[in-house]
Amino acid sequence: MTKNFKITTIIILVAIVISIVVNLNIGFLELHFTDFFSSTSDNSQIAQLRVNRILVMLLAGISIPTSGFLLQEYFQNPLAGPSVLGITSVASLSVAFYIFFSQNLLLPEFLQNSFLSITAIGGSLILMAILLLFSGRFQDKSFLIIFGFLVSALAGAVVSILQFYAENQSLKNYILWSFGANNQVSTNQIWVLSIIVIIGLFLTFKTIKPLIGNSLGTAYAQSLGVNLTQLKFFVIIASSLLAASVTAFLGPILFIGIVVPHFCRMLFNPAKLWQQWILNMILGILIMEVFSIISETTQFPLNVITSLFGIPVILTMMLNSRKSQV
Repeated sequence: MTKNFKITTIIILVAIVISIVVNLNIGFLELHFTDFFSSTSDNSQIAQLRVNRILVMLLAGISIPTSGFLLQEYFQNPLAGPSVLGITSVASLSVAFYIFFSQNLLLPEFLQNSFLSITAIGGSLILMAILLLFSGRFQDKSFLIIFGFLVSALAGAVVSILQFYAENQSLKNYILWSFGANNQVSTNQIWVLSIIVIIGLFLTFKTIKPLIGNSLGTAYAQSLGVNLTQLKFFVIIASSLLAASVTAFLGPILFIGIVVPHFCRMLFNPAKLWQQWILNMILGILIMEVFSIISETTQFPLNVITSLFGIPVILTMMLNSRKSQV
């Protein structure tokens, strides 16, 4: 581990600690230090909400950049992200179906939230199964990207149709979900999200070494004994689980999966894939915690903030890429 990498990592970790402390103190009420450790305090529930907010941003900061990192390294495309395979779009479509067609179901609120999350994850897992089924027929990686764009377009069209015929309350509920609500995730939901993220990170860990060989070319990777079919399956499964789980609980978090890996390469490049992965996770945590602070301060939805941040960065990336080719 090089000295520059250590320094960069320490600076980011210190910034994360500062952002967490600031995040704990952002809100309508001023809390005391004891409120976070005393269950009998009048403000203990509000303190728990703020802790949950920090934890869910931490998990999102790990998951979305890792998903984008995996896809960019596998496809060797800096503009690849969790939405490149239609993962986020299909999760959103599944939630739309649930919201628009479950109004007549009399379910307790905690069950409604659970089914909402299960629906999003279930939709992405179905897409993942379809991708695994079709991936054997697509020898060229670019076909999977095209397939993902087509799925995203189809999912967007179906969601638009559902919105056109939806009742006012159903439409409002879907729009509120799509904005991203980082302060409404319960402790039980964080436990579920944590388990899914751990599974996704384990699969990511298994793919790093094969990805190193894959980056040197297909023929060279095969000569090193890399199982390219297994690598493709692990990348699809891991990226799907990581992106879908966050989408289920927070709504679609756009552009972070593309932007964070790009920033990591700017901070420390060239670097080993292990180092890039670590940088993606800690920088992702920092960015999501900062976005949480901005969201709580301005009352802007989280998804709006990520879009305002991500779109100019991606446009700049595309323009710089085009200049380098001229």
